[in-house]
Amino acid sequence: MDTTKKDIRALTKEQLRNFFVSSGDKAFRGNQVYEWLWQKSAHSFEGMTNLSKATREMLESNFVINHIKVDQMQRSNDGTIKNAVQLHDTLIVESVLIPTASRTTACVSSQVGCSLDCRFCATSRLKRMRNLNPDEIYDQVVAIDNQSRLYFDRPLSNIVFMGMGEPLMNYNNVLKSIEKITSKEGLGMSPKRITVSTSGVPKMIRKMADEKVKFNLAVSLHSAIDEVRTSIMPFNETFPLKDLREALQYWYGKTKNRITYEYVVWEGINDTQEAVDALVKFCRFAPSKVNIIEYNPIDDGEFQQASNRAIDMYQRVLEANNITVTVRRSRGKDIDAACGQLANKT
Repeated sequence: MDTTKKDIRALTKEQLRNFFVSSGDKAFRGNQVYEWLWQKSAHSFEGMTNLSKATREMLESNFVINHIKVDQMQRSNDGTIKNAVQLHDTLIVESVLIPTASRTTACVSSQVGCSLDCRFCATSRLKRMRNLNPDEIYDQVVAIDNQSRLYFDRPLSNIVFMGMGEPLMNYNNVLKSIEKITSKEGLGMSPKRITVSTSGVPKMIRKMADEKVKFNLAVSLHSAIDEVRTSIMPFNETFPLKDLREALQYWYGKTKNRITYEYVVWEGINDTQEAVDALVKFCRFAPSKVNIIEYNPIDDGEFQQASNRAIDMYQRVLEANNITVTVRRSRGKDIDAACGQLANKT
């Protein structure tokens, strides 16, 4: 890795245009290079075939393209694909392609490791090494789109920021990556097909609302009782449910987008009538839906999936209170690609 040269993808289109003008060339060359970098996801300057050899050499001597590399790919029995993605500094993150009959979804990472301390999640046991840059997030999406076309004969349809890391602790870079993904000069995907999943950082949820973002918001809730939530997600002590609730009300007031709550039911933790009643009450503060997610063990056996009876109770009570609920079966468990299992075991 050459640390003396600037990563060209850190430049805006205007900065690229100015670079060419200051080098005695035409400004439109900047447009051409920008298109190669984003729409065509060029890995090298050599591949920019509509530029002269001299221009390509000049770019090579001034810049690098810090592209990701899919270091290892695993395929699950259910079709799920997990990628070990090597970054330019040799650090690794994981991303996942989740196929269903009607769609393919990219689950992308936003941090190397994680800033938070959820006790049921394998990623939280990894030290947070650094935030991902916008282009590193973008590259994960491009790689999964290519895999979707190759293995499932269709383009990527959805993106979830549910991989490694807490997206709102890498706020600026996540939003810049979404800007590129949704731009006509990038991948041109609809923001409505993108979901940012957070464990709940109230200040950043308000900031997103103020910026009137168009993508969807999901919150990993898992309990609507403070003491219980703090016992499984210790950072809840810093960001208690009252603050989270107020931020979500603010979000809905600004965006009119309903909130999705991601919710795992564990035996002996939140499989009680009291827990489901608290969730119903929490859901009333703003229009929402609940995804009940199957738990995926992370080796030590501290957390156990609740009984089907408890899951049925949640579903019955939520539906009786006119709250949309979906029970999600996890994909890719056999390759540790399911929710909460991403831990760079490779």
